[in-house]
Amino acid sequence: MEPYKLDQRQLFVLIFLFELGSAIVIPLGVGAKQDVWLAILLSLMLGILLSLVYLRLYGYYPDKPLTAYAQDIAGPWIGKMVAILYISYFLYIASRVLRDFGELLLTFAYPETPLFILNAIMILTVMYGVNKGIEVLARTGELFISLLYFVMLLGFVLLIGSGLVDFRQLQPILEDGWKRVVKVVLTETLYIPFGEMIVFTMLFPYMNNPAKVKRVVISGMVFSGLNLAITMTLNFAVLGADAVARSSFPLLDTIRRIQIAHFLERLDVLFMIALIIGGFFKVSVFFYASVVGTAQLFSVERHQRLIYPLGLIVLILSIAIASSYPEHIAEGTKIVPLYMHIPLQIIVPLCLLLICEIRHRYVNHQLGR
Repeated sequence: MEPYKLDQRQLFVLIFLFELGSAIVIPLGVGAKQDVWLAILLSLMLGILLSLVYLRLYGYYPDKPLTAYAQDIAGPWIGKMVAILYISYFLYIASRVLRDFGELLLTFAYPETPLFILNAIMILTVMYGVNKGIEVLARTGELFISLLYFVMLLGFVLLIGSGLVDFRQLQPILEDGWKRVVKVVLTETLYIPFGEMIVFTMLFPYMNNPAKVKRVVISGMVFSGLNLAITMTLNFAVLGADAVARSSFPLLDTIRRIQIAHFLERLDVLFMIALIIGGFFKVSVFFYASVVGTAQLFSVERHQRLIYPLGLIVLILSIAIASSYPEHIAEGTKIVPLYMHIPLQIIVPLCLLLICEIRHRYVNHQLGR
């Protein structure tokens, strides 16, 4: 691992940019319709509980990433298999997020450009940032978060000012009861983006003040969760439930409707810049975690040597995972949660923590005797 340490502000920035990342771009939680804000807030609460599991494991191994302490907990053979699973998972999710933003650029800006070229340009940028190290990524995030949040606030003000927001489209609340909301939470919004905090188990050891990690993580999740809930609520208040359900990129469709005095219009280009910033950091965090995890697992002294081969894998995966964007979204909402998110975000961490707790209590009991 690099000798550099992250401070509290840098970790908060990375969490905020990561959590929003692709979540504000894709049609997240549309199955809950106008109750999407309830689904996101409920997912936030459950996501914080999941993060407490990750933080508890970090408390046992403050100097090691997940791929390292999995071997200490489960033994060398099973632990290495778990580490390989997580490295593969981080690479795969990085490729999915890369595909999201490649499709976004393809749809709204470069319809004649091959998807491979768009993804290649973005992954090369990510590879360059990861090659410079976690310090450069964190400091870059500190520079860009102000721009991103300014654009978000500007969009909110312009939407309100243009008279597009109709809160009546958010009624009735809980039209079909809690069943629809809970279904969306358990199949979608819990895992994206809140359960994806599992990747930060690879970054926690970089913190210069471990005692304050818990507070930073929870505050970062709450802040990003509230912003995500507001964003998705505005999408429904502007477009309506049917239009959001049909849209591939609801936020961009919402922004494109802004028109004030026939002067302020076509602002989607400005907002696309902000969205690409979030996508860059989400791909970078997943990719960085896979690189340092692979370096640790196979005892590679300089993790920079792994950037180019792993970057090529992410690029190829981003194209190969689906033949079309609808297939890509369907795979991400129906297959990935069941076979990847639930086992690797919930089941495996809980099993690792259970083993840790049993060992800890057994050792304390033996010492007490």
